[in-house]
Amino acid sequence: MALQFEARKVAMKQDRTGFVLTICIHPDELPEELIRDFVGSRYACVMVRLQDDESPTEYVNRVQQAGMLCRLPEFQQFMTEAYGSKKPLTEDQTATLLCSLCDIESRTELNGSVNAKQLFDDLMSEYKEWKINAIPF
Repeated sequence: MALQFEARKVAMKQDRTGFVLTICIHPDELPEELIRDFVGSRYACVMVRLQDDESPTEYVNRVQQAGMLCRLPEFQQFMTEAYGSKKPLTEDQTATLLCSLCDIESRTELNGSVNAKQLFDDLMSEYKEWKINAIPF
């Protein structure tokens, strides 16, 4: 059985073993099993940030998404057609072009830079539009 409760992030720090996340749980939400477990008990955790309307916030790992996209022949074709290359782009060339379009040195910057996130999201919108028009089925 999984324990389910709502919590607020209160603090976060780092020690020699990793990050320490401090959360605040309302007494009415605190599962009794959690109280009874020993300090040092291990848990598998799943967390989702709640919006004001109680709906979950969707997280997008743009670094992972960009890595997977650059390997796709379909995305390479889109980049070739949309950005004027005379011959088909390779995975490495696609990654280089993506970085250039997002004004970054490395795809790892996609999760940190607000500007890069916006440029990447704009590129994804362009790609989705291209897919609708380019693929007949």
